[in-house]
Amino acid sequence: MPAVVLVLLPFLGSLLAALMPQDARNRESWLGIGVSVGGLVICGLMLPQIASGEVLRAEFAWLPAIGLDLVFRVDGLAWIFSVLVLAIGALVVLYARYYMSPDDPVPRFFSFLLAFMGSMLGVVLSGNLVQLVVFWELTSLTSFLLIGYWHHRADARRGARMAFTVTAAGGLALFFGVVILGNIVGSYDLDLILASGDQIRGHALYLPALVLIALGALTKSAQFPFHFWLPHAMAAPTPVSSYLHSATMVKAGVFLLIRLWPALAGTPEWTWIVGGAGVCTMLLGAFIAIFQHDLKGLLAYSTISHLGLITVLIGIGAPMAIVAAIFHILNHAVFKASLFMTAGIIDHETGTRDLRVLRGLRHSLPVTATLAIVASGAMAGVPLLNGFLSKEMFFAETIHVGGDRHWWMSIAAVAMGMFSVAYSLRFISVFFGEPSQGLPRVPHEPPRWMRFPVELLVLTCLVVGIAPGLSIEPLLHLAVVATLGPAAPAYDLALWHGVNLALLMSVLALVGGLLVYVVLRRYFGLQQRQLVPVIYRFNGAQTYETIMAQLTRGAAWLLRRVGTQRQQPQLLLLMLLLLLVPLILAGPPPEWTVIPEQAFDPLFALMWLVGAGSAVAGAWMAKYHRLAALALVGGTGIVTAATFLWLSAPDLALTQLMVETVTTVLILLGLRWLPPRLESISAPEEASWRVWTRRSTDLAIALGGGLGLAALTYAVLLHPASDSIADFFLSNALTGGGGSNVVNVLLVDFRSFDTLGEITVLTVVALTVYALLRRFRPAPESAGVPPQQRFLEDPANGQSPADQANTGYLLVPGVYLRLLLPFMGVIAVYFFMRGHNLPGGGFVAGLIFAVAILVQYMLAGTTWVENHINLRPHRWLGLGLLLACLTGLGAWVFGHPFLTTHTAHVEWPVVGALHVPSAFVFDLGVFAVVVGTTMLMLVALAHQSVRAHRQPGESAAEEQTEGMKGKVS
Repeated sequence: MPAVVLVLLPFLGSLLAALMPQDARNRESWLGIGVSVGGLVICGLMLPQIASGEVLRAEFAWLPAIGLDLVFRVDGLAWIFSVLVLAIGALVVLYARYYMSPDDPVPRFFSFLLAFMGSMLGVVLSGNLVQLVVFWELTSLTSFLLIGYWHHRADARRGARMAFTVTAAGGLALFFGVVILGNIVGSYDLDLILASGDQIRGHALYLPALVLIALGALTKSAQFPFHFWLPHAMAAPTPVSSYLHSATMVKAGVFLLIRLWPALAGTPEWTWIVGGAGVCTMLLGAFIAIFQHDLKGLLAYSTISHLGLITVLIGIGAPMAIVAAIFHILNHAVFKASLFMTAGIIDHETGTRDLRVLRGLRHSLPVTATLAIVASGAMAGVPLLNGFLSKEMFFAETIHVGGDRHWWMSIAAVAMGMFSVAYSLRFISVFFGEPSQGLPRVPHEPPRWMRFPVELLVLTCLVVGIAPGLSIEPLLHLAVVATLGPAAPAYDLALWHGVNLALLMSVLALVGGLLVYVVLRRYFGLQQRQLVPVIYRFNGAQTYETIMAQLTRGAAWLLRRVGTQRQQPQLLLLMLLLLLVPLILAGPPPEWTVIPEQAFDPLFALMWLVGAGSAVAGAWMAKYHRLAALALVGGTGIVTAATFLWLSAPDLALTQLMVETVTTVLILLGLRWLPPRLESISAPEEASWRVWTRRSTDLAIALGGGLGLAALTYAVLLHPASDSIADFFLSNALTGGGGSNVVNVLLVDFRSFDTLGEITVLTVVALTVYALLRRFRPAPESAGVPPQQRFLEDPANGQSPADQANTGYLLVPGVYLRLLLPFMGVIAVYFFMRGHNLPGGGFVAGLIFAVAILVQYMLAGTTWVENHINLRPHRWLGLGLLLACLTGLGAWVFGHPFLTTHTAHVEWPVVGALHVPSAFVFDLGVFAVVVGTTMLMLVALAHQSVRAHRQPGESAAEEQTEGMKGKVS
C-alpha cells in the first residue's frame, strides 16, 4: 500500500493545486513541497525492507483473466528512482516559487508539475508492463502541457507538439513491444518477465519485441536519431527544463532499458541497437553543445550527450557497466538540475541567456558563479566531484569491453569527455571577463531561497565526489542488486584507484577539452559562429517538420482524390462499407433458408406500416416543415418502442420511450434557433435529366442499403443459436449478479466496465455540447420573438413564461405540472429501486427524472426554474462518475477484481429482509450521469433564450434582476 499512496499523492496534490486561486503562489509551492516531502517520508519508511532485499508489491485484480492487473512494485531500483524524482521535485517546486512571474497562471503550472511527478512515479513503480505503458503515455501528455505552458509563444507550442509527437509515437511502439513480450512469456507481470530472459531471447519474436521496446525507450530519452525534440523543449519554463532533464522525462527511457536488462540484454542485437544509438548520441550531442549560444540550449545538448553515455553503458551488456550507468544517472540528475537552475537564475536576473553577450557575471553574481563553476566541473568530470567518478567508470568499461579489438570505443569515450570539458568551459565563460553593458536588467544575486536548491545540489556533488563510499554507495548497491541479482559484481566507489588507463583517459579528456575550447575560441570564432561545423547540414528538427508537412500534404491529396463535400457520395461509401465489411469479416451465411411463416398478425403489420410511413413522411417533410418532420420521426420511435414491448423486451421499450421523449424536446429546442426557411422562393423550374438521374441514383442507393441491411439482419437471425452467450447470462444473473432482471444485471454487473466507459463518454459528450453551445450565438433573424407569438390579440403576448404559468392562461396547467415534479421523482425512485429484478434501472430512472425537469423548463422558462431549483448538472456528472468508480474500487478493498459485485442481505426493522447488491451504488452513478447529461444539454440550449435578448455589455446578473424578456420555445 505505501507504493499506491506514493503514486496517488502527487495526483491528489495536482487536483488541489488546480483548485487554488490565481494569487496563491505560496500555498501552491508549499503544497508541492509537502507532496514531495511526504513521498520522501514514505520512501524512508520503506527503506529497511528494501535494504533487506525485499520486493514490496501491492496488487489489485483488474482483468485477471487476461493478465491485466494493477501492480505496484518497489525494489531497490524503483526505490532509488522514486527518491530521485521526489527529491529533485521538491527542490524544483521551491525554485519555481521564486522563478515564476506573479502574472503567470501558477495554479495550472503546479497542477501540471505534480501530475507529471505522479506519472513518472507510476512508470517507476509499475509492476505490470501494460500499466507501465499507460503511465508512460501520461508522462508524454503532462510534459506536453508543461512544455507548452506559455502557449502564447509559438516556440512553446511547436516544442510541445514536437515532443509529444515523437514520445507518444515511441510509446505506441513500446505498447506493441510489450504486447509481443507478454505473448512470449504468457504474462505482463514484471517479475515473471524478468525471470524469463532465456525464454525471451530464444524466441522467434525477440527481435521485433526488442526493436519496438528500444524505439519507445530511445524516443523518450532523446537518443539518435530522435534527439532533435529535446532542445526545442527548452521553450518550457526553466523549472520544467530542470525537472525534465535531470530526474524525470528523459530518464524514463534509460530506466526502462535498465529495468528490462535481465530479460532483453546479452545478445548482439541488444548491443548494436542500444549501444550503437548511444555512441552516436553521446558524440553528436557533445559536439553540438559546444557551438550553442543559448545557455539552456547548451545544457539541452549536453543532456543528450550524457544520456547517450548512459545508453552506451546499458548497451555494453556487462554487469559493471550497469553499475556505472545507474551511478551516472544519479550524478547527472544532481549536477544537471543545479546547472539548469543556474541558467534560470542568470536569465531571471539579466533578462537574457545569450552566451555572446553575457560576460563578467562573477562581479554581480559571485555566489551563483561559484556554484555554477563547481556544477560545471562535475559535468566535465573534474576530480573531487561526483561526475568524475562515474565518467572514470565509463572509461574503464570501454577499455574492458573494447580491448584491443574494439579500441575505437575508448577513443569515442575520450572524444566525448573532451567535448564535455569544452562545453562546460563555454558555460562558465559568462562569469569571466569584463562585465557586459546594456543588459535588459541589472544583474544581482537572486532571493536566498531561490538559490538554496542550487546550493544543496552542488553540496551533494562535492559530498559524493569526496566520500562516495559513505554517501552514495549503500544506496547505489540497492539498485544494483535489484537489477542484476546474483550477477551483481563487486565494486568499490573510491576516489583513488591508482594510476591506470581510466585515470589517464580522464586526464587526457580534461587537458584535451581545454585545448579544444581555447583553439575554437581563438582561431575559429566560437562566439560568433552561427552554424555547427559539418553537422548543420543534418537538421533533425527540419526533417521532422518536412515529414509532418509531407504527411499533411499527402492527406490533403488523398482527401481531394477520395473525399467529397457532397453528402450523397459519403452516404454511398458508408453504405457500401456497412454492407461489405461484415461479409468480409464473417463471410456469407452457410445457407439461406426460409423461416417458416408464423401466424400473421394484422395489428402488428399495421403498426409497422405506421412506423414506416412516419419514417418516409419525416424524410419528405424535413425539407418543408421541420416541426412536422420531428413529430413524424417521433412517431417512428414510438412504433419502435411498441415493437420492443410486443416482442417481450419491456426494458428496451421503456428506455426507447424515454429516450424518444428527451431527444424530441432537446431537438425541438435546437430547431428553435435555426434560421427560418425562406418562403419567398419562386416556383422551381422543371428538373433536368441530370437531376432526375442523381435523384434516381440516390433512391437506388437508399433502397439497396435498406434491403442490404434487411438481408444482413436476416442472416444474423439464421446464425446458429448455439454460439450465443445469452444462456450464460440467463442462468447466472440471479446467482452471480444478485438480480433477476438480466438486462440490468448485464449492464451493471457482467458488463459494468463497458457501462463505466459509456457513461464516461456520455459525460464527455455532454461537456463538449455545453462548451460548444456556450460559444454559440443564434442567427440574428432567429433571435427575435417567433412569429407564432406575435399576435397582439393573444392574451399571452408580452408575458414571460413564468408570468403565463403564474397568472396567465397556463395557471391551471402550471399547478398540475409543478406538482408533477415530486410525483415523477417518486416514479423515478420506484423504477430505480426495482431495476435489478424488474424492468427499470438507473438509466430509465434518470431519463424519467430528467423529463420531470424538462417539463418545468417548458412550463415556466429558464429564469424561473433556475431561480427556484439549484440544478448544478456538472456536480451530477461528477457525482455519478465518482460513485461508479468507487464501486469498482470498493471491490479492491475486499480483495476482488475491479467492479466485482457483492450482494449483502440486510435485515431492516419493519421493512424486513433487503438484498442490496453493490451494483446498486454503480446504478446510482448511472442515474446521476444520465440526469446530469440531460440537464446540462437542456441548460445549454435553454440559455440561448437568455443570451439572444442580452444587450451588448449587459451581464447575466443584471438581466435576471430585470426579469426574463424572451421566451423559451
